[in-house]
Amino acid sequence: MGMKDQFQEKSEQMQQQAKQKAGQAKEQIQNRGRRREEDPNNPQRGRKESEERHDRDYDA
Repeated sequence: MGMKDQFQEKSEQMQQQAKQKAGQAKEQIQNRGRRREEDPNNPQRGRKESEERHDRDYDA
């Protein structure tokens, strides 16, 4: 195996790892957002609903 092949293989491995990490990070962010929305005691929940309502009103 030549140096070029080794470099290409290593590069592909790093790309796969980056995709996995990005997917995990995206999943964590989505889960965090869901938990906040589901928590009735979270003060941000009301703010988000009011922002969404404002956006809908503004778009109309």
